[in-house]
Parts: sequence; C-alpha cells; structure tokens
Amino acid sequence: MTTSYDVKFSEIQHRPEKSAAFIVRWTVARKSKSKSFRTKGLASSFLANLRQAARLGEAFDIATGLPVSVLAPEPSGPSFLEFAQSYLLGRWRRSAARTRETDAYALLSLIPALVVEVPNRPDAEVLREVLRTHALLPAGRRDDLDSTQAVALRWLEKASLPLSSLGEARVLRTALDAISATFTGDEAGANTVRRKRAILHHLLEQAVEQKVFMSNPLDEIKWTPPKAVTAVDPRTVVNPAQARKLLDAVPEVGRKRGPRLKALFACVYYAALRPEEAADLRLKDCTLPASGWGQIILERSRPQATKRWTNSGETHESRGLKHRAHKETREIPIPPVLVAILREHVETYGTAKDGRLFRTANEGSYSSSAYSYVWQAARKLAFTAAQVESSLAARPYDLRHAAVSLWLNAGVPATEVAKRAGHSVDVLLRVYAKCMDGQQEHINGKINTALDFE
Repeated sequence: MTTSYDVKFSEIQHRPEKSAAFIVRWTVARKSKSKSFRTKGLASSFLANLRQAARLGEAFDIATGLPVSVLAPEPSGPSFLEFAQSYLLGRWRRSAARTRETDAYALLSLIPALVVEVPNRPDAEVLREVLRTHALLPAGRRDDLDSTQAVALRWLEKASLPLSSLGEARVLRTALDAISATFTGDEAGANTVRRKRAILHHLLEQAVEQKVFMSNPLDEIKWTPPKAVTAVDPRTVVNPAQARKLLDAVPEVGRKRGPRLKALFACVYYAALRPEEAADLRLKDCTLPASGWGQIILERSRPQATKRWTNSGETHESRGLKHRAHKETREIPIPPVLVAILREHVETYGTAKDGRLFRTANEGSYSSSAYSYVWQAARKLAFTAAQVESSLAARPYDLRHAAVSLWLNAGVPATEVAKRAGHSVDVLLRVYAKCMDGQQEHINGKINTALDFE
C-alpha cells in the first residue's frame, strides 16, 4: 500500500440529471478521487469523515483515496477471484461442457459482487466479458484482452474480496443477493437461483477441504431458496393423436430441414430420447426389423454448448449418457411405427460418415435453434390458433414428457419406465406425478371396496 498525507478536498457537487446526483471530490497526492451518493446527507457524512481523518493526521491510500483506518488489512490467502478460478479449472477435465458453462455462469454473478469499493469500477458487462472469455478459461483458451478489458481485469484482481471474508454473514448475504438477480437486475428464476446457490455451496466445500473454514459457512445462513417447479405441467403433454399430427406436419416445413428432422422428433416421442441423445444416434445402435418391435441401445449423446467450453472447440461434442457411468448404455424397445419411420429415413438420407442418422446436408449437427424453428412452424401447421398460443408441446422436449406420461398411464411399471427413460424411479414419480391421469376412479373403487364391511 502506498500512502500520502497530501490530501485536499472540494465542495460537494450536485448534478440533478444523474440518479447518484451528489459527488464528493478530493485529491490524494494530486490524484483525483470521487464518489457519488443519492442524497446530500450521505455525501456530507462521507466528506466529514474524510476531513476528520485528515485533521487527525492519518495517511491516505493513494490507490483508493481512503484513510488507512478504514481499509481492511492486507488479506492472507487467495482472493475470491483466485479461488473461483482454481475451482473452475480444477473441475475442467472431468466436467462436461455444459457443466463448465453453468459453473462459469454462476461465477459471473458472484465475482463482480464480492469486491471492495475501489474507485473507477468498470462497466458490469465489461467485467463479465473479461471473466467469460479470459479469466475463467484455461490459459490456452483465453482470448486476448483489449486495453479496456485489461484495465477491468486489473481492477477485479485488486478489488476481489479475500476468500476468508466469506466466513462473514454479511458477505454471504451479498453473494446470495447477487445470484438472486439477473444481469439486468430483475428477479432470477427459481431454478437458476438454486443452481447457482449449489455451485457456491460446492465451492465453499472445497474451501473447507483446504482448511480455509472449519465448516461450510453457507450452512449457517438462514436463507430460503425460492420454490422451483420440478413436476411436468400436464398442459404441455400431447396425446397420441396430437403427436402424430405434429410429426406429420414436420416434413411440410422447408425443403430440406423439415423432412430430415421428422425421424429425430419421432425418436423423442416414441422412444423418449432426449434431443441430444437423438442427435448422436447411430445406425449401429438400432435394430430395425422389417416388422414388429425394434430396439435402440443408446450409448452416446451430442449436447450443444458454446465453443469455448467444449474440448473440441466445436458446438456439438459426442459424450456419454447423462447421469450414467462411462460407456454405460440404455436399452429401449421401440414400437413398429418408429421402426418404420427410421427405416424410411435411412433409405432416403443414409447416414453420416460416422454412422449418425441425423445430420445436416453438410454432415454437421442441427443446432437447437434450427430444430426449434422447425418445431414451432410444425405447431402452426398442426394446431389451432388457441393451441399454438398455449403451452401444449411448446418445445421439442415436451415430446419426451408425452412419451413417459403415456407409458405410465398405460400401466407400464415405474421401474421399467425409469429404465427406458434414463431416470431414477424416485425422480420419475416426482417429475411426472401430475401427468398420471385416469387412475383416480380405479383408486377410489379400491378404497370403497376396503370400506365395505358387509
């Protein structure tokens, strides 16, 4: 810390056109400093404290412009920025691209919020861009920084709170406030808040492992996360007739894209594949007899992520199945209708060089925006105006919900449905509880029988 006793003060300036309209200005070692306040009272109080410190003969820090008595002592241990970087990079090798992106997204909220008041704070979007494209990436993947971004990174490195300060309830509540809001200041969605809170908790668990804390300080904070909707909304679930109508409408969209995507959507509905699982389906994974039921032995998925987070640097990357061990497979019997659709698709379009069934004319993978565009156009062809405006099959993923709901309501045991869909039984029953219709009358009859003692 470099200090000086050369301190001079100016009168408070009033700029009514700004929200923080009252500005305190002073110099330390002839370097200009300023701080803005919403009210004149707050500005006057701050200036009075500065004058008092100068009268008492205190030294002022040249970098911050503040008396040394109000500055925190030099921290020991890493800053939150440094620890967050090591946390993300330490998980890099064993994390999927989307997990890396999700972790970084939480840190984009937390790192800029957990700072001390250092003058000349950069614009919030500049700080996030520096983190997103440089500071939170491995060294070989980082974008070069322009002069503005370099200044922003130096500011972050200087301002970032010490990790040890997260043992204070005040600091943790600042962190929780940060993850509860969007980057525009609106209230964040419940699932987003809970996911970011889980990442913060896991980061602090690693700090416990490294003996920074005796126990996780977040566990001591009395804070209730917002309630998240985990069950599927029955209003999104199509019946078989509606599903067939939608699938028949898909080939009517465009000259090439729609016809090529019908079979992919059919896999999501008739086999309950996730869209990213269908995207990596290969002919060798399929048993497609001339008649009767066939089978898919699912081995890989092809999720989409931003290029900077993938191993290959491409937006789509083949990897193992979600929530499954490496090379673990999932066997799914498929009905004759899907067998016929897949046989026709292979006969018409063949396969990619690597055996994939679904690819663009240039051998690439369809982006989520591309197949979502086709899906929305198909909805307009297949549905009434009221249905188009509703949540019915609003996303391609809703076909998977429809498939699982159909199996459960057809009486297929939950263990078998879970096996085919790639869920655990407890998650299956919790997520699809509201979609298990048509059983109330049967259950009521059983209760009546039990109550009839005559």
